[in-house]
Amino acid sequence: MAASIRPLLIAGTALIGALPATAQQRPTVIPAPVTSGPAAVTDAAARAAIRRITVRKVILVGDSTTQTNSGWGGAFCATRLVSFVSCVNLARGGRGTFDYRAEGSWAIAQAEMAVPGYERVYVLIQFGHNDQPGKPGRSTDLATEYPANLRRYVAETRAAGAVPVLVTPLTRRQFKDGSLQDDLMPWAEAVRRIARETNTPLVDLHASSVAAVQAMGARAAADLAELPPPPDVAKAALTGTTIAAAKVSAAPTTEVREGPQARPTVVFDYTHLGPAGAALFARQVAEGLSRAVPALARDLIP
Repeated sequence: MAASIRPLLIAGTALIGALPATAQQRPTVIPAPVTSGPAAVTDAAARAAIRRITVRKVILVGDSTTQTNSGWGGAFCATRLVSFVSCVNLARGGRGTFDYRAEGSWAIAQAEMAVPGYERVYVLIQFGHNDQPGKPGRSTDLATEYPANLRRYVAETRAAGAVPVLVTPLTRRQFKDGSLQDDLMPWAEAVRRIARETNTPLVDLHASSVAAVQAMGARAAADLAELPPPPDVAKAALTGTTIAAAKVSAAPTTEVREGPQARPTVVFDYTHLGPAGAALFARQVAEGLSRAVPALARDLIP
């Protein structure tokens, strides 16, 4: 009898050896223990204990140095606010304090201020780059119209029940002999003066950005742009002096003047920001905002 079983054992061993390795090593399946869920009364009690959330909103108003893609605003909304704060970036490239209102963008911002459901709405306002002379339809007089326009923005924000926050204009990044050429200082000082006169919270982005850009120098500051500097621009920056860069664009469009739907240009220049610049100055805005508006500090990620 033992002799008759042996061929079967040999055949069985051969058959097992012929099976795929995965079939030979199939793990043992152990059923998971069955656990009972919480009682229905526990779920009902938990639902009854849910409290309504308290949500705030931040609205960004300004030009291309604030708008999504070419400014700090996109990084600010995405990385510097907790999830209990809604962030709406209404900045438009190429706008100053006059044409932002004239084209209807300010009316859109006012409509956002009126949306119900928010405990408090904060409106950050940054203009200056396009209010400078030489831009037909956009530039405003520094001594009269520019401050008057800012005062009106502040007054109308308060009339809507929102909190205005003035932001001084972001610095440009042009150098001469190692020194930053600060052509926006008069506009920044005008914003500071309006903030004092109207008792409006101020984020002094101009001061913080000037300090940061001066400290890093011309060559490192060039890396904050939307595109890497061309070779001749990078070489000049190593000497501490910036030179004019050809307007070579990565997108076949013109400056964003057609309206909010227009695709933005992507260029190397000394004004607009790529990802590194946006991240740096978004952090500066968050830090300045936490000091200027302490009630919002808990919602900021500095």
